[in-house]
Amino acid sequence: MSTQTIQASAGSKMIPATRALARAMRPHQWVKNLLLFGGLIFSRSLFDFSLLLLSIQGFFLFCFASSAVYLLNDLRDIENDRQHPKKRLRPLASGDLSPRLAVTAMLALVVIVVAGGFHLGISFGLLISIYLTLNVAYTFSLKQQPILDVMCIASGFVLRAVAGTIVIATIPSPWIVLCTMTLAVFVGFGKRRHELVSLSDDATKHRSCLAGYSQQFLDLMMAVSGASALVSYALYTVADQTVTRFGTQLLMATTPFVMYGIFRFFYLVHLRTEGGDPSKLFVTDRPTLINGALWAFSICAIVYAPTDWLPWWAVQIH
Repeated sequence: MSTQTIQASAGSKMIPATRALARAMRPHQWVKNLLLFGGLIFSRSLFDFSLLLLSIQGFFLFCFASSAVYLLNDLRDIENDRQHPKKRLRPLASGDLSPRLAVTAMLALVVIVVAGGFHLGISFGLLISIYLTLNVAYTFSLKQQPILDVMCIASGFVLRAVAGTIVIATIPSPWIVLCTMTLAVFVGFGKRRHELVSLSDDATKHRSCLAGYSQQFLDLMMAVSGASALVSYALYTVADQTVTRFGTQLLMATTPFVMYGIFRFFYLVHLRTEGGDPSKLFVTDRPTLINGALWAFSICAIVYAPTDWLPWWAVQIH
């Protein structure tokens, strides 16, 4: 066999493997890491190129970190995934991706993430290291503990939000922690409810912690956490610290968008039996997508508008 034939054969095998690896890294889930830009937007630094560049670097480092976690999770659950109606199609469970290549890619991503994180600053490096450690604990233990599993996932979102402020050397507000945690817990319980209902009698075979949940309990947890998220955001918009920072009381006008987003997720989970993949849902459900875009536009319009452009009744009176 000629050298060219061998190289062509090796190349033809590498292409499917690379594609399978790319799917296993789940780039569609990277939308979660957009939370890192929250600190940039709310600190009025969106048009500061140097800070924007730092946020973009932080965003991609968290994308690589989350992909490393997905690879670890799939390696850990490869046998269970093969029994799942949808997860059996994942690259590792289906055999499209070899465990050896997955391990190599995962370790390479971890090295890049940790080195890159500390390059952006000690605090950011520590945060992204904590994120990785938390997810390792989740994969091997915490995911089997009811309630704690959802709180662990929510903590990952809080770390993203805080990292978005740390990377641009801004002090994180307590509100960003409270609003992010309550909203992430709400979505997390919605995801668990979808799994419990859609998998029915086979639910505990695919995720053992579901044995500790009931539909009624998850409905209650969604109601409590959803209400907490809405109230937290509403209080943030009218807090003295917020009004003083932005010089306007108009931020409260964005509360209906958050209210609709929460109610829409309730509707999708309870009446449309969706919610198993919130990241995909948030970018494919048209009403949710439009609502999110309107909320983001409203926030930027209010936060970045010159004070003399705002109506007199919306401007803070000193």
